[in-house]
Amino acid sequence: MKKIPKREYTIEFKEQAVKQVKMGKSIGLIAKELGLVEQTLRNWVKLAEAGKLNGSGSKVVTPEQMDLSRLRAENVIPILDRHENLYIL
Repeated sequence: MKKIPKREYTIEFKEQAVKQVKMGKSIGLIAKELGLVEQTLRNWVKLAEAGKLNGSGSKVVTPEQMDLSRLRAENVIPILDRHENLYIL
């Protein structure tokens, strides 16, 4: 049985995901769109509320990783908006 490698996310990516939750979007929908486990996103929300989302031990992030994270986050917002409009009757 192969071990699933642990994915690492930039602080910016986490903050964008948490921001969507705070805007009232469903944790389940956001997690699905970002390819996250719902509990991971819930943990990030709790950490953000406690002011510890980017706590000690954070990995140093290169400018290239930041750009990639920003682009991913920017691409998620229009997708989430599109899905939100599907539920309006």
